[in-house]
Amino acid sequence: MTWTREQIHVTTASYLGWTLDAFDFFLMVFILKDIAAEFHAPLPSVALAITLTLAMRPVGALIFGRLADRFGRRPTMMANILCYAVLELLSGFSPSLATLIVLRALFGIAMGGEWGVGSALTMETVPARSRGFVSGLLQAGYPTGFLLASLVFGLFYSHIGWRGMFFVGILPALLVIYVRSHVPESPAWKQMASQPRPSRLAGLRQQWKLALYAVVLMTAFNFFSHGTQDLYPTFLRVQHGFDAHTVSLVTIVLNIGAIVGGLACGTLSERIGRRWTIFGAALFALPVLPLWAYSHSAAALAAGAFLMQLSVQGAWGVIPVHLNEISPPALRATFPGLVYQLGNLLASVNATMQASLATSRGNDYAFAMAVVAGTVAVVIAGLILFSREHRGVDMGVQAPLAPASGGGVHPALAHR
Repeated sequence: MTWTREQIHVTTASYLGWTLDAFDFFLMVFILKDIAAEFHAPLPSVALAITLTLAMRPVGALIFGRLADRFGRRPTMMANILCYAVLELLSGFSPSLATLIVLRALFGIAMGGEWGVGSALTMETVPARSRGFVSGLLQAGYPTGFLLASLVFGLFYSHIGWRGMFFVGILPALLVIYVRSHVPESPAWKQMASQPRPSRLAGLRQQWKLALYAVVLMTAFNFFSHGTQDLYPTFLRVQHGFDAHTVSLVTIVLNIGAIVGGLACGTLSERIGRRWTIFGAALFALPVLPLWAYSHSAAALAAGAFLMQLSVQGAWGVIPVHLNEISPPALRATFPGLVYQLGNLLASVNATMQASLATSRGNDYAFAMAVVAGTVAVVIAGLILFSREHRGVDMGVQAPLAPASGGGVHPALAHR
């Protein structure tokens, strides 16, 4: 199917928006050790900054999602990108750990809005038969951002230090220029804007069963991704004593696996379905666990990391399209992002929990990561079977919401 120029620009902008958002987030995970040393704080205390970043993301999803549903996806995306880029820059000027933690919490609000707004704009714009591939592409923006952060850490950290890593994070602000000049508004939003719509609160209240299920699912998904990514550089530096160059190379390989997994599984989901693709990708993590967590050489760890992220981001690659397809149309910029980020909130304890568990066992990060990854892989495989396919649904149609008192099961949770 031929794409229009506008569809290409929308997909490019949304991919870059999530890529650069993740880039700004992951710059932090490489420098926890350095921040702890400068502010004379234990590592778990510094990891609290990651916890608060994740915990505040639902606030951003709600704020920016509501703005996008009311005023449009395009202007909201521009404001969102500018916010997270400026807060990243300010983080580099932090005079104390307390200030840095506050700034990272505010960064979490800005970060929390981008995914829902960008995915809604894209899924409402691209051809229906391309959604699976585009879903994988959008989600691949997350490991691409991690990959870029890995490159910056490996190439520039020794020259610019940990504060300089944050200063580099202002670069995403340039994306606003591209969005303003090339990205059109979502045609589905323009179509629905002229139709009467329920209040966001009423809509979410009426869809509480679907929302509860989606939040639980996304909690497991966020433990899956953050539990295998956020402390992996620390695991390599502290438990194995690798230098910055080696850590950078391993994480580059890790993120290549993530990108390949997202693209492959997103595309595969158009053939075998969203549910079964997620099911298979999640369970693939189990045989990979020993190689990923308990290898000793950098080469073996890199191979394990590649395969683990093939699994993790393979499952994640289906999520943007799946959440948008089961979302109530009037809440599409709010619902997917909000349930995703509420899952982030519930999983935000991961970094602190894993760091504390590892420290209590003599810096055994391998054990802490393996427990989380193995558990949630099984949970995701079980939960996804309760969902249903909505492939190819018309995203421009304003379907009526279920009555609040009807007690019926939302179609997304109905049996096939």
